[in-house]
Amino acid sequence: MPLAFTAEAQQKIVAIRARYPNAQAACLPVLHLAQDEFGHISDEAIDVVAAALGLTAAHVWGVVTFYTMYHRHPTGKHILMMCTNVSCMLRGGYDVLHALEKKLGCKAGENSADGEFTLVEEECLAACADAPCLIAGEKYFLKLTPETAIQALEEIKKMPPDHKSHPAGSSGGGH
Repeated sequence: MPLAFTAEAQQKIVAIRARYPNAQAACLPVLHLAQDEFGHISDEAIDVVAAALGLTAAHVWGVVTFYTMYHRHPTGKHILMMCTNVSCMLRGGYDVLHALEKKLGCKAGENSADGEFTLVEEECLAACADAPCLIAGEKYFLKLTPETAIQALEEIKKMPPDHKSHPAGSSGGGH
């Protein structure tokens, strides 16, 4: 069965498209919608977005691969974005990242074996004054230590999934 937007998502695309001066400008929010609908941005999802906006697949692919917020492979229920930029690095960001990798049993860029988490190393999350930080869903976890980051995982598990579709029985190695 070919990938397709739901009727509800198609209505949202019409509303999104009406807010922007051209299809290229609407590409980012429609990609967010696609990621919410499909769980990640596969090659087929790129084609669906391109068709919905009347853009080339090459243009949409360029947008998807430029931004780290779009995931090209199935992700866990919760996406953990850990900052390791200068402020976070100087205040222990790599120690926090390594503690999360050890606890989750996966490296940055991979999914935990239980499919619960995807760990992503981010360049900057714009919370330098409260470094090191991590974002899960819409929540910021600030001034982290390896211990507080591990404790935060229990709270994050109780949060709603980051997207509608998540891989059933996913295993490590996805991005």
